[in-house]
Amino acid sequence: MKSSLRRRLIYVGVAIGALTLGGVGIGTAQASTSHSPRPTVVLVHGAWADGSSWDKVTTKLQHDGYRVVAPPTLLTGVAKDADNLRAYLNTITGPIVLVGHSYGGMVITNAALDNKQVKALVYVDAYIPDKDDTLMSLTGAVPGSVFAADPSTLFDQVAIPGDTEAANLYVKPSVFGKAFAGKALSADDVAVLAARQRPLASSILTEAAQEPAWRTIPSWSVVGKQDAIIPAAEQIAMSNRAKAHTVEINAPHLSPVTDPGAVTKQIEAAAKATD
Repeated sequence: MKSSLRRRLIYVGVAIGALTLGGVGIGTAQASTSHSPRPTVVLVHGAWADGSSWDKVTTKLQHDGYRVVAPPTLLTGVAKDADNLRAYLNTITGPIVLVGHSYGGMVITNAALDNKQVKALVYVDAYIPDKDDTLMSLTGAVPGSVFAADPSTLFDQVAIPGDTEAANLYVKPSVFGKAFAGKALSADDVAVLAARQRPLASSILTEAAQEPAWRTIPSWSVVGKQDAIIPAAEQIAMSNRAKAHTVEINAPHLSPVTDPGAVTKQIEAAAKATD
């Protein structure tokens, strides 16, 4: 009797195991293949900044389970910076959500063209250029940008050895806070950001953008209504042109630093739309 019962129990156990392995029983393995893998979020910083400008957003995204990378941008030329980013993207396996802040918007727009791994573009207080647009033309498209003033009052210039056509531009400390942070950061925090700024090559200001990736890749944007570099009206106009899913927040140009929660929420909305 006991031997017969034992044989029946073994038979039932084997049968359940076979059904489970076949995807019929518990079904966990089958469910896990019904969703695409989570995308890698690539964060591209703007001019006069580095990857640390994304630190708070990175922390939140990683906490929520995303793989995040924030590669440096050399800030030497729109085409060069896009080429460097394109090469970096080619090392990533799987889907990508590509995010650009400020000048980083110019870079991601050109770098993502024809890259089938990039499933979404996210612009954060960013330039969203069309073909032949320049930083200078977009910055001055509507009134209100601090950077529309005489360049000699905005930048300290440092020669680039061997280059007679361009110079490295540093934002004057007296301008930095008003332009980037408004009243959202303390004077001490602004001083630190100004001290570690990375320069932008002056030639970038008039370098034309190439064919934009947003024509074929869905886009999202975050518009800082207190932005003193790219006026909100211009951000909205560029977002509308790109048919971006847009949110407006009460933030200055450095919204990844001052409002990381709102920025992260929009990035994750883009990521979830790629499923």
